[in-house]
Amino acid sequence: MSEYFPIFIQVVVAIGFAASALIISVVLGKSAKTNKTKDSAYECGMPAEGGAQPRFSVKFYLVAMLFILFDIEIVFMYPWAVIYRDHIAAHGPGIFWSMLSFVGILTVGYVYAIMKGALDWKS
Repeated sequence: MSEYFPIFIQVVVAIGFAASALIISVVLGKSAKTNKTKDSAYECGMPAEGGAQPRFSVKFYLVAMLFILFDIEIVFMYPWAVIYRDHIAAHGPGIFWSMLSFVGILTVGYVYAIMKGALDWKS
């Protein structure tokens, strides 16, 4: 139990600091008078229009998912490139062909996305 005592002290200090910061903010904070004009949203001097959250096109989410997919490809390729020279002697050309098949599968997916117009913003 004595090993957990420093962690307990840190948690108590963190909670105490957060609580004291909030209490001091409420006590010493400047309370301003509110009215309809002050509480309205400010958008470049123009009155706010529309709902709180704008609607996004499905195309936006599709492009975002494709970006994540191809970004993860780079995340896998970087460590492979770092260890490639050291492991080529031990594993032979298998390490090269495994990465080539990985890139090939992703290239087929990329070509498919282009052919379907997934990256075309105008349609």
